[in-house]
Amino acid sequence: MAKRLFITATNTNIGKTYTSKLLIQAFSKMGYKVGVYKPIETGVGEIPADGSALFETALQYNSALASLVINDIVTLQLPLPASPYVANKGEKITFEHFDHPLAKIESLCDLVIIEGVGGLMVPIDDHTMMIDLPRYLGATTLLVTHCNLGCINDTLLSIKALQDASLPFVWALNCRNKNSDFETTSLPYLNHRFETLYRIDRDIDAIAQALLDTISS
Repeated sequence: MAKRLFITATNTNIGKTYTSKLLIQAFSKMGYKVGVYKPIETGVGEIPADGSALFETALQYNSALASLVINDIVTLQLPLPASPYVANKGEKITFEHFDHPLAKIESLCDLVIIEGVGGLMVPIDDHTMMIDLPRYLGATTLLVTHCNLGCINDTLLSIKALQDASLPFVWALNCRNKNSDFETTSLPYLNHRFETLYRIDRDIDAIAQALLDTISS
């Protein structure tokens, strides 16, 4: 089985796909054959946009993935841009349906990046949340958080959820140009609270190594 990494965030539109694409490049430079998987994508029109972006990036570094098609990369494609529970009209989503597609991808790589939907508490069906997926898959999680005002609260809540679930994880900040007040409004506390802070725009290689170290520990 390939090394499994699950990419989640504190909310939607925080930068999961952006981060995943950078990780594909980083791990490929480290010598890994990288695969990608998005078990569920909502808001799908003609094609699953996020899954396609991941697939196209991974193909640039791992030509073995050319034997796959986008439906191999994104198993459940739902048109409504909402939580899987709502987009799938409350129907049960069985995690076992993801086993075979993931095994097919893993036969072509030694590390697979698995991207979730929204944040950890997004409902998948009546009985499962997104946080249950990395547990089922046995994956190490990367939590992507924002740098807007409010990031302290959002980050700490998500970290607590991962800790309470006893899930191995690394977390990192995705700061954007509009976050000009981050260093004065939020960074002082985060520096006080945490020994190490990872920034996706400058520390992607260190984040990749931290994820590998977490898998190995």
